[in-house]
Amino acid sequence: MGEAYIVAATRTAGGRKGGKMKDWHPVDLGATVLNDLLDRTGADPALVEDVVMGCVMQVGEQSINVARNAVLASRMPESVPGTSVDRQCGSSQQALQFAAQAVMSGTMDIVIAAGVESMTRVPMGLSASLAAQAGFGNYMSPGIQAQYPNIQFSQFMGAEMMAEKYGLTKDELDTFSYESHQRAIAATQAGAFKNEIIGVEITDAEGNKTIHSIDEGIRFDASLEGIKGVKLLREGGYITAASSSQICDGASGVMIVSEKGLKELGVKPMARIHHLSVMGHDPVIMLEAPLPATERALKRAGMKVDEIDLYEVNEAFASVPVAFMKSLGVDPSRVNPNGGAIALGHPLGASGTKLMTTLVHGLEARGGRYGLQTMCEGGGMANVTIVERL
Repeated sequence: MGEAYIVAATRTAGGRKGGKMKDWHPVDLGATVLNDLLDRTGADPALVEDVVMGCVMQVGEQSINVARNAVLASRMPESVPGTSVDRQCGSSQQALQFAAQAVMSGTMDIVIAAGVESMTRVPMGLSASLAAQAGFGNYMSPGIQAQYPNIQFSQFMGAEMMAEKYGLTKDELDTFSYESHQRAIAATQAGAFKNEIIGVEITDAEGNKTIHSIDEGIRFDASLEGIKGVKLLREGGYITAASSSQICDGASGVMIVSEKGLKELGVKPMARIHHLSVMGHDPVIMLEAPLPATERALKRAGMKVDEIDLYEVNEAFASVPVAFMKSLGVDPSRVNPNGGAIALGHPLGASGTKLMTTLVHGLEARGGRYGLQTMCEGGGMANVTIVERL
């Protein structure tokens, strides 16, 4: 089987709900990332054989195959196809893995994997709520209800269950959330994101144009006391809004090529795909899947926990990465060293390639060799991707 290489990785800075990127149509946001990948590699747009784009809320402005629409809004020719992927929060990580599999199989040589989500313009849960309002029902079929009687699948309750199962305290989760902001602040001030962020033009209410290039969700004035004072989302629980990922607008992408693609483009690879896998798990606790999925991935790759120099574990809720570190015995300094979704935002379908972008740039900056990315996903699933910096 052939190899798959990442030759470029980019992302927008995150935008808060109703914030700086509220006026960007998600199709155009996705197109901006596609164009930036072409700029970073100098690739002839016609050489791209497919665009695989993750997106969770494929309705409204993100409907009718957002990947193809982003291609049509970019400077790529009409000959470049596109397809949209929904694996919930792992959508663009799955897009990356599909792209890598196409390259490794030898059927394609140059593929872009990307993700986009405007949670301002296409709110979370919109597709289900619109269907319900129109009287078209929901996904809870009689078959699912027979398998899971009287169960309402909930990521929030999954986060609470994770805290209980792994013996986590609210103080632990609040402290982790505070550290996420502190790491994001330090990374931003040190210019750690400079090479991975593509600035996008925004216009304020007065008509002034500026470039948005700093993640809007970071609370530069965050204090541990303030985070600890945020009201619990459930009485007697563990999770607050401060220990949850932020609603976010954003786009991201990576270009993946074969050995032949490297020669065609004349570029040096940033990283090689070392392992990729996906795993289903309990849909009730839902968010626990990254733990067994990572254990299985490391075993299949013949690796140990401490051989991974950097981990990017999506901070959907603080209980997920904290349980991950506690269960697997991972050094906390190697997990999300530049902060995570609690500070930087979680633009759903864009988060997979967003985390990979941060991971490969982070390995380069630190001189690390191996990086592992994983994230919890709705329905109780997790993707795991291990890359080797070259």
